[in-house]
Amino acid sequence: MGNAVPEGPLGVREAVVGRRSVRRFLPTPVPSETVSAILAEAARAPSATNMQPWKVYVVTGTARDRLCRTVLDAANLGARSDEYAYMPSPLKEPYLSRRRRVGLDLYRLYQVARDDMEGPKRVMLRNFEFFDAPVGLFFTMDRELLLGSWLDCGMFMQNVMILARAYGLETCPQQAWCEYGAILHSELSIPDDEIILSGMALGIADHYAPENSLTTERQAPHEFTTFRGT
Repeated sequence: MGNAVPEGPLGVREAVVGRRSVRRFLPTPVPSETVSAILAEAARAPSATNMQPWKVYVVTGTARDRLCRTVLDAANLGARSDEYAYMPSPLKEPYLSRRRRVGLDLYRLYQVARDDMEGPKRVMLRNFEFFDAPVGLFFTMDRELLLGSWLDCGMFMQNVMILARAYGLETCPQQAWCEYGAILHSELSIPDDEIILSGMALGIADHYAPENSLTTERQAPHEFTTFRGT
């Protein structure tokens, strides 16, 4: 781990503001020492009473390929086994419109025609190839822990995504994997008393891929912030 050196300095603002959910990666391998370095540094994330509830499973090579094939087969059969409910149903506004907007923007970049009924499914299934990234990460924690530990794990995951950029890498957080939780538990030997929070693709971005040109909209601070005081 000590030999893994970032490619160059990256300002904090650029590391945060320039982060994107990358949806096509180059197949270039990522050294395990680099992955370990990122995780070690990300573990400086805060957690309540320093509990550090996060656990990480890293998949590469044949293990990665086997997992992709197994989940793709299940997805094509519609054999879901959700690890937990991610969104309420029905989803209210403004969240529904925001979700639809990013979906339409992605379909446009993937050149999915309006009358292509199978197009959205093809786009969704790319998740289960890690968007060609050579490294897959899965984040878990003990199932008995409560909502505070979800916050802690989210801050740890954000650290991973930001720190990866300092090593010339990019990421895509992928909760979609949790739709096939039973397979993940089996294939990765994740104990049943751990809940799988999310997957994540890690690798070198393919900057020529149209889908990686997507820049999603963000609300301005005055739209989500309330100041109290003089």
